[in-house]
Amino acid sequence: MCGRYTLTADMKKVADRFGAPMPVDEWATCALPRYNFAPTQAVIVVGDDGKRYMKQMRWGLIPSWAKDASIGNRMINARAETLAERPAFRDALKKRRCLIPADGFYEWQKLGKVKQPLRVVLKNREPFGFAGLWEHWKSPEGEEVLSCTIITTEASELLKPIHERMPVILTPDAEAAWLNPDIQDPEKLLPLLKQYPPEEMEFYAVSRDVNSPAVDKASNIERVEVGA
Repeated sequence: MCGRYTLTADMKKVADRFGAPMPVDEWATCALPRYNFAPTQAVIVVGDDGKRYMKQMRWGLIPSWAKDASIGNRMINARAETLAERPAFRDALKKRRCLIPADGFYEWQKLGKVKQPLRVVLKNREPFGFAGLWEHWKSPEGEEVLSCTIITTEASELLKPIHERMPVILTPDAEAAWLNPDIQDPEKLLPLLKQYPPEEMEFYAVSRDVNSPAVDKASNIERVEVGA
């Protein structure tokens, strides 16, 4: 799964990396850098409606038919293998795909009686895009909420000792196809959702401070000795 992640680049670098214009306003709650994005928070999403854009969305997808927003708390991730079947995701797979920019994510490895947080990154430390879906929901009171989910797949050999699942990180070529609004056939989309090459990734131990979603500081991503 993917329940926490980082995006430590500045907004210009993110905009340039994903070919989207710099946002002008509405970003006060999603300023960069971020060292501990957590579910239900506002996150940055890249989409394409004929041209690339960046928006803020709530992490935890709320289906359009949901009666209340709480269902989103259980939909921070979506399994690639069942996207085309599950009612919460199958329409979004065709029409509301997105990238969620990041440059690392956290997983926890059980070591004896404790769980050691690890940060997983690309070896080149560059930003990348999680494959995601987004949805538009309107509450009974008329509040409109944009929300998103991060797609996961079976863990690569590198990450299997940590967790059985991993987020789908798209290659730049796959990003273009994933965002293309003219492609709606699941048979063309689902093959894009595969493991990122393990030889291009690595992980290292970080402070247990990241256990708290409230702790969002640069020291979160510093390497520590295992068990520290």
